[in-house]
Amino acid sequence: MQLPKGPATNILAAIIVIVFLPLYLTGEMGRAALIAGFISERVTLLSSSEALTFNVPWLPLWITPLTATLLHGGWMHLGFNVLMLIFCGRFVENLLGPGRLVVIYVVGAYAAALGQWLSSFFYAQGEGWVPMIGASGAISAVLGTYAFIYSQRGVKAMGPVPAYIVRMVWLGAAWTILQLLIALAGGFDSFFGGIAVGAHIGGFIAGLLLARPLLARRFRAS
Repeated sequence: MQLPKGPATNILAAIIVIVFLPLYLTGEMGRAALIAGFISERVTLLSSSEALTFNVPWLPLWITPLTATLLHGGWMHLGFNVLMLIFCGRFVENLLGPGRLVVIYVVGAYAAALGQWLSSFFYAQGEGWVPMIGASGAISAVLGTYAFIYSQRGVKAMGPVPAYIVRMVWLGAAWTILQLLIALAGGFDSFFGGIAVGAHIGGFIAGLLLARPLLARRFRAS
């Protein structure tokens, strides 16, 4: 199957690879993860009376959901994410355009961080300080939009609930269950900490929610 063209998708994938290579090859990925990764506990402390007294050169918290998408723990982590981005991203970009593809990626990154922060309430003590890195949350948003657009359209309305809402609920539930099963397969120690389950779920749901309004704007604009 020949993939459609996707310049914005290709640029995003290239940026991810370009950032990964020097950090990984010089052994600086761990330090970069601490500085630029998304750390759930930093969000929690914003709403508490505790002060951040750590002498760490963190990037501003608000940018870390995006910078975290540029960091990966290894070649497999990087390769899987880039392949998923190129495949789903090109199809989404072909239909919605490059600008909307970037919007999905960026919103997905922040939705993933929100999902990861919410899941941090289930962490073992101290796990909230583990940086979340990887583009999988943002790419989950692209996948969510892709799934909504290209899934089977045989879903019927349920009473007053429109068919597109039913499809969103089914897709969201299926993705959530899949992520929980993957996490369980890795053992309870990694149920919410080692695997970014919250990020994957948050990103995917954001992609589902964005799909219909972005489709409407795309074809209204044309």
